[in-house]
Amino acid sequence: MKKKEIRNKLIEKGLRVTPQRLAILEAIIMLSNHPTADNIIDFIKEHHPNIATGTVYKVLDALVENKLINKVKTDKDIMRYDAVMDKHHHLYSAESDRIEDYFNDDLNNLISEYFKRNKISDFEIEDIKLQIIGKFKKE
Repeated sequence: MKKKEIRNKLIEKGLRVTPQRLAILEAIIMLSNHPTADNIIDFIKEHHPNIATGTVYKVLDALVENKLINKVKTDKDIMRYDAVMDKHHHLYSAESDRIEDYFNDDLNNLISEYFKRNKISDFEIEDIKLQIIGKFKKE
């Protein structure tokens, strides 16, 4: 994703375009594999040493709150960040702590149809995200 696209995403959400927001969202996209806050901070320190650690955390919270990124929690209770906002699920290996995106429209439709037929009383489903746990063959 180019800086112009990142800038447009911020504007669409009504957020001010700041160098910090641009740098942090760009870092998440460039790191690509669901980075942790520490991964993002290390990247920022290397490429934008003038951005403070506290600022990184504040920007991450603002990006999540404005639905520009998602939080992904692993079995090891490690919080990771995901810049892919298209409907998808995750393949997760606890052994390597690796997360991969999994796109499958048939699965999405199956789940959606299931809950249309089997409503949960006193509960409104907003979204369903699966974390499929296993082992990648090449670990």
